[in-house]
Amino acid sequence: MTSALEQLFYSAPGQAVAGKLGLPEPEKLRRGRVMPDGPVVMTSLGGSSLAAEVLDALGVTAAAALVDDGEEPPRYPERIGALVVDARGLREIPQLEGLRAALRPAVKSLAASGRIILLADAVVDGVEANAVRQGLDGINRTIGKELRRGATTNLVYCAPEVVAADLVSTFSFLFEGRSAFVDGQSWTVGASTGSAIESRSLSLSKGTPPLADKIVVVTGAARGIGAQIATVAARDGATVVCVDVPMAGESLAAIANQLGGTALQLDITAPDAGERLAAHVATRYGESARIHGMVHNAGITRDKLLVNTDATRWQQVLEVNLAAQLRMNPVLLDGRPGGLAEDGRLVSIASTSGIAGNRGQANYAASKAGVVGMVRSLAPELIERGITVNAVAPGFIETDMTAKIPFVQREIFRRTNSLGQGGNPIDVAETIGYFLDPASSGVTGQVIRVCGQNLVGA
Repeated sequence: MTSALEQLFYSAPGQAVAGKLGLPEPEKLRRGRVMPDGPVVMTSLGGSSLAAEVLDALGVTAAAALVDDGEEPPRYPERIGALVVDARGLREIPQLEGLRAALRPAVKSLAASGRIILLADAVVDGVEANAVRQGLDGINRTIGKELRRGATTNLVYCAPEVVAADLVSTFSFLFEGRSAFVDGQSWTVGASTGSAIESRSLSLSKGTPPLADKIVVVTGAARGIGAQIATVAARDGATVVCVDVPMAGESLAAIANQLGGTALQLDITAPDAGERLAAHVATRYGESARIHGMVHNAGITRDKLLVNTDATRWQQVLEVNLAAQLRMNPVLLDGRPGGLAEDGRLVSIASTSGIAGNRGQANYAASKAGVVGMVRSLAPELIERGITVNAVAPGFIETDMTAKIPFVQREIFRRTNSLGQGGNPIDVAETIGYFLDPASSGVTGQVIRVCGQNLVGA
């Protein structure tokens, strides 16, 4: 229920005062599978043609980016939708000038919800080259805090063996409105498996969605972010298995029926949770059925200052948010009917609280930081099987749970990021959809923050 204070704040007079106080009405972000408005421009700083090849694969025609060489930067004749900078090959500090020169005109000319995509080498040799590589990350994060009108910037590090086909799903995600609340972030893309590229190419040629004929399991699916994850997976063609606790049975059945999937009432902390999940998949979809995507979304909070946190509160959060996954994953990975497929996807929900810490959430932060550690440890173990392991780390997302936070505190949480607003459950779901895409098989061991570049944490 909206409080009187909130109604006043969002009234016309309230917004007028808020604007004068430096709290303007947030920009409406472009969301969904929608490309940017305006032309795409591109430049290559180190002689690499990789970005150009990716754009060609996507059917995107890019004009040459303008370059600043004087006191006043040159102006684009119209608002541009995106700037792509291929910075692979940069090894020396003076070469960073090329990035400044390309960014300055573009930043002033980006359309609403415009995009900046930077491409760099994940592995370089030498002290100066590594300093430059990290310097690119610093520039990316800073520009993210300077952009306006819902525009975002992100940096993609490329492993040495990467080719254009490996980056198609990543560039699609970053260009489109699916990445609306991902800003100032960097992650690494490696080589995709041949089967994944062939599968995606076939899907595109036939006009079929990327997750067609694939099973995706989502825990905590009865409401909120979990329901939205299941919805996006179904939109992208998946058969969804919606999992939640028995007390959420009615809403769980409703979302499963709405999406044409199945519902499984299951306490994921039960010792046999993994076995029961696999049995459900094998029973409902056949002995040969396998899970393509296992999304560990279920989670709880039991917030208290550490000095007021008893053993029960501590254990409950760690059990649901972390230990349950660690018990279920080995079962789903052992090759049994209804388990995870080869070339499958494991996706977990971390949190900015696990990256930066948060007052009154020591138990929650421990569990979510543990998810990050699990992802980074498990990913290399499963590379040979083509299975990817990744996590999304949401910041402030508008849900029923966050709606219970007192208005002033909630408004502070909303505003303390580069986009000046809270995210939506769809923003988390779309990033998970990117991880689930068969063409994203080169993305593993990564944690992407969906936080609008929240001004805390790394």
